[in-house]
Amino acid sequence: MPSQTMGFAGLLEAVPDALVGVDQGGVIRFVNHHTESLFGYERGDLVGAPLETLVPESVRAVHAAHRKGFCSAARTRPMGTALRLVGRRADGTQFPADISLSWADPADGMLVVAAVRDATDHERAAREQERRLSAVVEFSGEAILSATREAVISSWNPAAQRLYGYCAAEIVGRPVAALMPQDPPDELTALLDKVGAGQVVQNYETSAVRKDGTVFPTCLTLSPICEADGTVTGSSTVARDVTEQSKAFEAGQLMAAVVEFSGEAIITSTLDGTITSWNLAAGRLYGYSSQEIVGTPGSRLCPEDRHHELGEVLTRIGAGQEVESLQTVGVRKDGKLFAIFLTLSSIRDKDDVVLGASAIARDVTEQAKAFEAARSMIESSLDSLVAISPEGQITDANEATVRATGVPRRELIGTPFCEYFTDPQKAERVYQLVFTEGMAVNYALTLRHRDGTLTEVLYNASAYRDAAGKVLGVFAAARDVTRQIQAQKEAAHQQARELERLAELERFQRLTVGRELKMIELKKEIEYLRKSRPAKGGGPGDQR
Repeated sequence: MPSQTMGFAGLLEAVPDALVGVDQGGVIRFVNHHTESLFGYERGDLVGAPLETLVPESVRAVHAAHRKGFCSAARTRPMGTALRLVGRRADGTQFPADISLSWADPADGMLVVAAVRDATDHERAAREQERRLSAVVEFSGEAILSATREAVISSWNPAAQRLYGYCAAEIVGRPVAALMPQDPPDELTALLDKVGAGQVVQNYETSAVRKDGTVFPTCLTLSPICEADGTVTGSSTVARDVTEQSKAFEAGQLMAAVVEFSGEAIITSTLDGTITSWNLAAGRLYGYSSQEIVGTPGSRLCPEDRHHELGEVLTRIGAGQEVESLQTVGVRKDGKLFAIFLTLSSIRDKDDVVLGASAIARDVTEQAKAFEAARSMIESSLDSLVAISPEGQITDANEATVRATGVPRRELIGTPFCEYFTDPQKAERVYQLVFTEGMAVNYALTLRHRDGTLTEVLYNASAYRDAAGKVLGVFAAARDVTRQIQAQKEAAHQQARELERLAELERFQRLTVGRELKMIELKKEIEYLRKSRPAKGGGPGDQR
């Protein structure tokens, strides 16, 4: 047995905690050297002494009663329980102790073994942690309050005062029901039952009432406050005013309803083209249900030869560029193609980061047919027809313009309107006149062909607008009046010749009439002379 005894003693000394063996009568039977160090006693002073020697005098009687109770129902008790125990050193100083208990029942009677650890550092750390947690609660921007199991408010931070209007002195000790509108018992009871069962209730939305009586929507997170053994002693609540979130949610719900039941097909997608939402009108337009299409590539809604258009548009939107519209071709579930007009916009988050794109899609098949008919009429016109942007660039032109300038349509579009005339400044004034006065009538210009041929034209122009009345550009029609001008010139020349001949005849007439007058006067003078001549042989010279 000596070796066993030495082995047991060596084991006692190897344990890092103070070990105290006590018999059923409360007498210390053995200690290790850690016990000597912790309590300041010599081993000989402790062995045989009552266990209460190691506890403060003020609690010795209570401790003795606890010890007897343990011996009557012995069980192992680990360290870290909620019991707050205190040890007493030989010099009378006290320290917090964490004690675990185990027991054995040898032949000579029950033996209880206590492992004792100085909890001073642990309690200091716990107090520091408690202080920090208290500071976190005190200065938190969230309203935090605690309550007993009976739903009586036991703590209240400044944020709670700002939220509800009560200071701590006014509200602590009052029932939690004071913060709720009338008749909350069932709701409150259900919440407290869950927390009392150890459950955490997260993001519970309800209504609260302030000190001034105003009711507001709130979101609560409730957590149980437990003892070390898990016993729930109360609850803590984090309360948030969600008035703005509720308004935003209601606005979002309203917007969602507007989108869902809009007569316009509205579609959203990510920047990689994956469809994320699809309203009823989109289903009617394309033939797909929301379940069929959401989560699939948007490219399935356009012909394969148009896939590049979708990629280019999403790339531009992702780069922050505005893409207002796109006229293209769509494909329905049954494979039919149709003309479509898309109004596009970016979807952004609160930080203005582009997340995706939305599109309002309209079937413009009938408009396309009407456009083609109008286009056919425009192309069949003998007059030069052009559309001019507010910046003076040609945005469209018909075949008559191509013939008049000798420039293909693809080269005409995007070039300055005024550069095709002999007087560019005068040509520029024609569309400026439309923007200032609304129209230009019979505005004369000389159009220059690429080969140098000149064509005299008269322009009639007016502004064209969108549905909102915004001026989009100028539509101008030019009539070739070269032959008319040439005919006018020839007529004027002929008239000038005729006038000149008339003048010549008038001069001749005047000359002829003058001669006739002179002959008449001459005849009159001759006649007079004849009459005034003396009779034959009876002249004055014959008188004697």
